[in-house]
Amino acid sequence: MTMSQERPQEVLHLVEPTNDTPDPLSESALPVLLNLNDGSSPADVMDVLSLRPFASGEQPWSRSTRLEHVRADAPLRPDGARLVRVAHEKGKDSFLAEGDGWTLLTNRWRNGVAYVAVSAVTDELAESVLAASVKDATEPPKVDESSVDMGFWHMGTHGPVRSERSITADAWDDIRRNYTAPVAAALDEVMGLTGPEVPGRLLLLHGPPGTGKTTALRALARAWNGWCQSDCVLDPEALFGTPSYLMEVAVGDDEDEKRRWRLLILEDCDELIRGEAKQSTGQGLSRLLNLTDGMLGQGRDVLVAITTNEDLAQLHPAVVRPGRCLAQIDVGRLTQGEAAAWLAGTDASPDEIGPDGATLAELAALRKGERRPDTGEAPVSATGFYL
Repeated sequence: MTMSQERPQEVLHLVEPTNDTPDPLSESALPVLLNLNDGSSPADVMDVLSLRPFASGEQPWSRSTRLEHVRADAPLRPDGARLVRVAHEKGKDSFLAEGDGWTLLTNRWRNGVAYVAVSAVTDELAESVLAASVKDATEPPKVDESSVDMGFWHMGTHGPVRSERSITADAWDDIRRNYTAPVAAALDEVMGLTGPEVPGRLLLLHGPPGTGKTTALRALARAWNGWCQSDCVLDPEALFGTPSYLMEVAVGDDEDEKRRWRLLILEDCDELIRGEAKQSTGQGLSRLLNLTDGMLGQGRDVLVAITTNEDLAQLHPAVVRPGRCLAQIDVGRLTQGEAAAWLAGTDASPDEIGPDGATLAELAALRKGERRPDTGEAPVSATGFYL
């Protein structure tokens, strides 16, 4: 980072190790120079300061971890730690502490997520300080059968970032009537699957906006919650355009074997899988196929669910070839009879339903008292298209 040309550059110079340093790891360390500019926040300064003893070789061993569901009263540092820096920013608190032979950085966010990193003179000391810092720091998430923990991936300033939050998710039995009979039957089979029964790695939900594709995926995340972790990728174009991002999401942490299966959800991913995708997205389509049915996917229990508004005929043939998909489901409109049954017991009149039936979004709007527009498109309402 560089300062503006109007004033001298401010530099934080990390201590350069000398040749008489006894530790062989420190002897091989190179001089380090890190720059801070006037755009750096106090927390940024603390991040840099925490690296000083590690980069200089004074404390050449490092351990770190990321925590979720952190208790509000957890100090995230050992007893007797000396606080040397504290920064409070919007939604984030940072602490820099030290002890005999070690330095600790803690970044914690108001959503219960925290990052803790320790550098120390020995690996054993780094491990023990980290263990003491995170001991009893988390609490089990509150069990709410109407919700499910969903991970959200995006490419941040310093690399891939995963945040987890609880989202509402209806039970499949409660929303089954939102789908036309053939779609409901197909989803019945998908909802009932377990890991060993998965026949393919790609789940494709296609159909017009407002037909309930996202609602079905939320129900699927809940139905599979016992054996599969669900993650929504917010920037699929970046995921399949950046190999390091793809490896982080697909391969994950080999040390965590508690939940081997993962479901990656890519919403409205039309550009990646339509017929001309190879020309428009470069290697994105190839990497998707490699993840679901190639070398990258071998040995990794990863499933990919894609929603698209494209017609099946417009999709790339490699995506829909036999054997690749766990299921290809055309989530269409409810028939006129099904739509009338859906509205039964409400103040909405079945006469508002056209001969071609209705989408879930249209029915939700009619229940609220909105008239179906003559264009045949889903009405613009608070319901939105993400159903």
